[in-house]
Amino acid sequence: MDFMADWPAWGTRLFWTAVTLGIAWVVGHLLNVFVSRLVRLAARTESRWDDIVIEEIKRRLPFWSLLVGAWYALGHWGIEGTSTYTLLRNAVIIIAGLSVSWTVAVIVGRLIRTYSSGLSESAVPVSGLTQNVAKFLVMTLGMLAVLNSLGVSIAPMLAALGVGGIAVALALQDPLSNLFAGLFTSMSGQLRIGDFIELEDGKAGYILDIDWRSTRVRLLQNNVVIVPNNRLAQSIVTNYHLPEQEMAVLVQVGVDYASDLGQVERVTIEVARDVLKTVQGGIVDFDPFIRYHTFGESSINFSVILRGREFVDQFLLKHEFIKRLRARYEQEGITIPFPIRTLAPREPIPVIAVQPKGQE
Repeated sequence: MDFMADWPAWGTRLFWTAVTLGIAWVVGHLLNVFVSRLVRLAARTESRWDDIVIEEIKRRLPFWSLLVGAWYALGHWGIEGTSTYTLLRNAVIIIAGLSVSWTVAVIVGRLIRTYSSGLSESAVPVSGLTQNVAKFLVMTLGMLAVLNSLGVSIAPMLAALGVGGIAVALALQDPLSNLFAGLFTSMSGQLRIGDFIELEDGKAGYILDIDWRSTRVRLLQNNVVIVPNNRLAQSIVTNYHLPEQEMAVLVQVGVDYASDLGQVERVTIEVARDVLKTVQGGIVDFDPFIRYHTFGESSINFSVILRGREFVDQFLLKHEFIKRLRARYEQEGITIPFPIRTLAPREPIPVIAVQPKGQE
């Protein structure tokens, strides 16, 4: 071009570099407009994987387009075959490879989170550890592919990693123990995000997340307990969401010995049915029942079996049942006796006086 006739060589090269990068930037945004239409089309489908893939690619298209422009812009400087050209070309390859690998890792993590939440109860739980391990594997494979494309032999690296892995495993026994314990716990499906569990020491709460080092449990008091994964794997843990969330709610009751036990059973079941139908957390179609089990010191004792949707529902169910049952018993003349203990006095043992010898 005539206006560049008096420009120095470096100025001309810089101009064409800027033009190339500008064109790449425009092309990237034009491609983004096209992909935006694909996003709207993908939103109409029932599957979620296409939405996730297109959304992540759309975010990075302008940057990838600039990388392509930078690749072609290197040709304007006439440095092909030099060490500088090789260095810059390899830098573009590394940046592009890491960007693509990270994109794939993010897509895999989102797919795991999306599809695991909709699968059956035996599926792999959606935990931070599960997603991070998947991302780490994808990034590792991506970096190995980048190194291979640069002509770097990865076989010695794999061998060195194998030897070095033994030393690292010995030096990092506790962190690795927590890592693998968390993996096994997640993969087994016995503890999942959102499950209500009770630890061996009596603490109970919802699982918030399982990461590489510990498991976070939110107690009913709204505090968080952090349990190392290796300790959790070795503890006896009760999972109140397996095999299902619904659970029996037992209430212990005692009535006077003079009570009509048939009437007691009928009245108690009527109150229990009313509670299950009207109190939040009750299973409406469950038929409650009672079981007499003990002749107590002052009462005939029995268990009332209700059913709640999950562990925390039992508190409100018991609260309302006890209130309504006491009021109904008063109407029906059924007595809940106070604890009574009858003491039978024994005859006093006669005391025989013994006189010392010599004083007889």
